[in-house]
Amino acid sequence: MSFSMSRAEREEFLAGVHVGVLSVASADGEGPLAIPVWYTYRPGGTVNVSTGRATRKARAIEAAGRFSLCAQDERPPYKYVTVEGPAVIEEGNAPERLELARRYLGPEDGDAFIAANPGSADVIIRMTPERWLTADFSEG
Repeated sequence: MSFSMSRAEREEFLAGVHVGVLSVASADGEGPLAIPVWYTYRPGGTVNVSTGRATRKARAIEAAGRFSLCAQDERPPYKYVTVEGPAVIEEGNAPERLELARRYLGPEDGDAFIAANPGSADVIIRMTPERWLTADFSEG
């Protein structure tokens, strides 16, 4: 019995609003880094994460050149999608930061979050999914 999601199912799930867990080999030799993040994804596109340029995760991703992200539904029956692939780091931009904040906090609170956290030192990290691991325990 397979619990794997189809391509359409996994892309739809990943595009939903979940707090992702980003994992990357640590650049400082202190073991892997796993950290919760907000992200965006559109089917067929890249996984996008915004963070400060000087953060541990940005440094680790720059050194490794790739990362993985796991999104899950913690309510039974459980589901998850893990993606892994190469990453590029680009300068952050205000419209994308605002889209991300509104995605997770709603329009009013997203706007307030951006106003309280100016992002002049932000970068956008874009990962192209190469490997997928999925499970949907409602299938079966």
